[in-house]
Amino acid sequence: MARFCACLAPAPGRADDHLAAMGATVRPQAPGLALVEGEPGHATGPFTAYGRTAVGEVTLHNRPELFAALAAADAPAPPDCPDGELLLRCWARLGTAGIRAADGMFALAVRDGAELVLIRDHVGARTLFYARADGCWAASTSLRALRRWPALGTGLELAAVRSFLTFAYLPGEETLLRGVREVLPGRVLRLRADGARTPVAPVEETYWEPEERLDAGPAGDDGAARRPGEGPGEGPGEGPGPYAARLRELLEEATARRLPSAEAVGVLLSGGVDSSLVTALAAKLHPHPVHTYSISFGTELPNELGYSGLVAAHCHTRHRILTVSGAAVAARLAEAAALLDSPVGDPLTVPNLMLAEAVAGDGLSVVLNGEGGDPVFGGPKNLPMLVYEMHRDDPYASGVADDTRETAYLRSYRKCYTDLPRLLTADALDALATAPRPERFVAPYLSPGPRDGRMNHLLNQLLHCNLRTKGAHHILTKVERLTASQGIEGRAPLFDRRVVDHAFATPPRWKLSGTVEKWVLKEAVRDLLPGTVVDRPKSGMRVPVQQWLGGPLRELAEDLLLGRAARERGLFRQDTVREWLRGGGALLPRQGGKLWLVLTLELWLRAYDVT
Repeated sequence: MARFCACLAPAPGRADDHLAAMGATVRPQAPGLALVEGEPGHATGPFTAYGRTAVGEVTLHNRPELFAALAAADAPAPPDCPDGELLLRCWARLGTAGIRAADGMFALAVRDGAELVLIRDHVGARTLFYARADGCWAASTSLRALRRWPALGTGLELAAVRSFLTFAYLPGEETLLRGVREVLPGRVLRLRADGARTPVAPVEETYWEPEERLDAGPAGDDGAARRPGEGPGEGPGEGPGPYAARLRELLEEATARRLPSAEAVGVLLSGGVDSSLVTALAAKLHPHPVHTYSISFGTELPNELGYSGLVAAHCHTRHRILTVSGAAVAARLAEAAALLDSPVGDPLTVPNLMLAEAVAGDGLSVVLNGEGGDPVFGGPKNLPMLVYEMHRDDPYASGVADDTRETAYLRSYRKCYTDLPRLLTADALDALATAPRPERFVAPYLSPGPRDGRMNHLLNQLLHCNLRTKGAHHILTKVERLTASQGIEGRAPLFDRRVVDHAFATPPRWKLSGTVEKWVLKEAVRDLLPGTVVDRPKSGMRVPVQQWLGGPLRELAEDLLLGRAARERGLFRQDTVREWLRGGGALLPRQGGKLWLVLTLELWLRAYDVT
């Protein structure tokens, strides 16, 4: 297992010195590019093609298409070349069109003449970070490696603390390490070493972004043109059927591409429609055994085991249920936090790690999941925002800061956004007074005015925002890091870029039909699953956070959040933390979720030795 590092320096030899200081293994044949051995990841390389050298964490799902594209460009690739080299050849010969054509999970660093080129996959399944110090650029898929870079001398980025407490993850390019940024999904970033006088800024190019194409029809770009006067999705006799049928084709192709060859596959099965449809498709398409895995927090708590068991029996999978106790969560929470490059305030982190261990223990190398259904097709988070919009008299006309769509969106998370004035210390609030506010991460997707390529329909704006924030910076990164820690790959068919493109070419009323969420997705797979699963209401995994914090996690939370290290860091008001630990400070019992964020953040800061 390995991550990778890359460095671009103005003078020969300096780059390798910086890489060695980060803990990377430097090889003479690839100056400025190296692997960080022993860290959980899928990095390989270096590989060379057309005078360019690269390292990467690359898994491609459509190799035949890429080989065909290279052959058509009179640049055939060796049939046995690894995924990383194949992607490098696509970049070298086809440019951004070659990267756009790739379907997979990838982060790639390319030495291209005087440039260091950083490439991240369309939706953000793999992460990549970069920083500048001592006139040099460094990039890595390991944030820990950049933390070790002596030239950077980084510390805590306070604005990122506020963002994390607002979203429960970091929604954009910022990280908790000052001076370190994350390459955004669907982007190519070009870095050049500093010149003699002034720093050279990065040049960013977007090679893929979802587009609202409601006039394209269910076949996307190939859909028939509209007659004058016909609205989007309103052609003669047009209904939801063609959209559901095309979606079914894309779902089958996306799932088939992500199945391993000649071996069994695992599926994380919660019992919701998203993971259930992935299970059904895997069982239909894979000639090898399908193993399914579900979580239980004990029989005394509400659970979805009845649904997951029904799906497992219906699809004839080899089903396992893992019971996760509060004591196990308390014992392993620090370990799980340390595996993540950015903290994720999701109480399912430890259970997800235990599921990955179970999959690896069964000898599997690939596990599928149903992540992506909500941010792509209209899950439950969108209804509060739509209701809010309906009841505003004149959006944006009043000029009141608290009446903006962005503010409403942040409040809808129900994390710590409204609690920041009483959670953060006076010193922290003063330091944040002039810092960029977290609304900036959602404003490009939700603000009114000229669209500049953004979505016109409110539901699509919300979905676009969910995809580019929570999808890329919470869901996918959590899955990737936790599965990689066990040497396996977590793959998400519903985040397939063609599925995403189709979702934004589908009229919004077929995604949110009245109060029925993800309607077109359910219709696309209705024949695969029992009706009680397809038509069940969304309930989500009921995680007993409040119960854990009143029991197995109470002592850990008190020791960490009221201890000396937390006090000296000076981020949180001790009186507020004590009140939340006692169960006070809120009309509804949501202190548990808020305390979980604070606790997760404290554990992450300790794991990375950030003060």
